[in-house]
Formats: sequence, C-alpha cells, structure tokens
Amino acid sequence: MSTAPPNASPLSRLPLSRLSVNQETVRQLSLPELAEGCAKEGVTAVGLWRAPVQEYGVERTARLMRDAGLAVTSLCRGGFLTDADQAARARALDDNRAAIDEAAALGTDTLVLVSGGLPPGSRDLAGARERVADALTVLAPHAEERGVRLAIEPLHPMFAADRCVVSTLGQALDLAERFPAHQVGVVVDTYHVWWDDQAPAQIARAGRGGRLHAFQLADWITPLPAGVLLGRGQLGEGSVDFKAFRALVEAAGYAGPIEVEIFNEALWARDGGEVLRETAERFRTHA
Repeated sequence: MSTAPPNASPLSRLPLSRLSVNQETVRQLSLPELAEGCAKEGVTAVGLWRAPVQEYGVERTARLMRDAGLAVTSLCRGGFLTDADQAARARALDDNRAAIDEAAALGTDTLVLVSGGLPPGSRDLAGARERVADALTVLAPHAEERGVRLAIEPLHPMFAADRCVVSTLGQALDLAERFPAHQVGVVVDTYHVWWDDQAPAQIARAGRGGRLHAFQLADWITPLPAGVLLGRGQLGEGSVDFKAFRALVEAAGYAGPIEVEIFNEALWARDGGEVLRETAERFRTHA
C-alpha cells in the first residue's frame, strides 16, 4: 500500500481530542469505570457495544456518558442480515431496528454493521451479499428517521464464512452506494483492510461520496490466536502503518474521531486503567 497520497503534507501530531476508545478495548471496565478512566486520562469520546449497554440500561448509559462529558462516536453492532430463512430475517430486521433506536438514544449518529456470514450449508456469497442489500432497503429509512447512519464494516476475508461476507471496502461501497450517503456509508478498520492494495483507491472513493462514516484502529499481530477473532494488537505492536492510513482518510476528507478498537485477551487480563493510559499514549505515538 502506498504510504501516503501523492504530494501529501507531513501529518500533524494528533490531539487527544481525536481519540475515541472503543469499549471492547477495555472490556474489563464497567461503564462507570470506563467513564471515570476516560476523565482521568483526558479521553473525551468512546465507542460502545450493545450487550453491556443493554445490561446497564440504554437511558442510564446515555445519562452516564452525558454527565461524564463523553461523546459516543459509534454503537456496535447491527447487521447479521444474511440468513435465507424468512423468520430469521424478520428477527434480524427487528433487532437492527432496535439497534438503530439504541444508537439514537445514546446520541451517536453511527451504527456499525457487520453483515453476517454464509448461512449453514450455503456457498453463495453473492446471494448473501444481496440479502444484506435487501435488508438495508428496509433499515436505511428507519435509520434516517432516527438521525443515525448505517456504517458497513468490511471484515478480513478470513471471516467471510462465519461472520461477514463483505470483505473489502470495494464490496462495502458497492452496497452502500445503492443508498443516499447520509443513510449508508462504510467503516475503515485498519485491522481488516491493511493488507488490501485497493484500499487507498477505495478510501478515496468513499471520501468522494461522503461515505467515510467511521475510522478504527487496531494492529495486525502474528501468530493469530485460536479462533482469530481476539487477535487484534495494541497500536505499534504489529504490521499496520497507521499514519499512512490516517493520511489516506484525511486526504479523503475525514476529520472525525479515530476509534481504537482492540479485542485481545492479554489486554483484558491487565488493569483496565493501565490499558486505557497505554492506549492513549500509543495513539499519540502511532496514529
């Protein structure tokens, strides 16, 4: 991947105000502990996940975030829209409508969508992607009514079978571009797209269309753990050139929050406040 757009000027050092700490990075912290830790470290934004928010209470979480002065930059996650069974699809649509409503209640305008994998016994990737488009036809107007954008996140191809049939930014944009940009866009997650030599062109394409709805960071480290899902690395520990990706998204017009989203059991086993502090330090150094 090209390290920067042609004639790019040197990147300025990022202010900490651009950092959003995704809740899963420090999942060992309760929501009140997360709010307290962010205040201590000068972090002003977070990305939240539905399960812990539902457990704590959506309205209660919204009040906690407001009282702590924390902006909610995204809610994860909606999606899993590929099932061919009609009843299962109806349940998925209902769940995604609820996710949209939760995002609106939390004050975020971005719901991250993970599309879903192949239904059991299926090998029809194109058909599964088309069912995602069909679902977006239903969900996008509901999201617009609630002031929420749907952000399709492509996942690394190793997840195509069981988690996400959308593997590249190009595929994500092919879906998103069927809808107005204020309804549906994409997530650029370095962990999932760092390997793709088409990523620079697709980031520029997303920028031209106003579809860069979220930018997330995590490093690629090897060897991957069993199950691979928890293989995201702390910034600076792996193969990803974060500054190159930041140059690309900024050249494409993105000036929003930069969310650090890491699933890593070794980080979760440590003191959450320490991980939060380290994440802020790594963000200053590597992003």
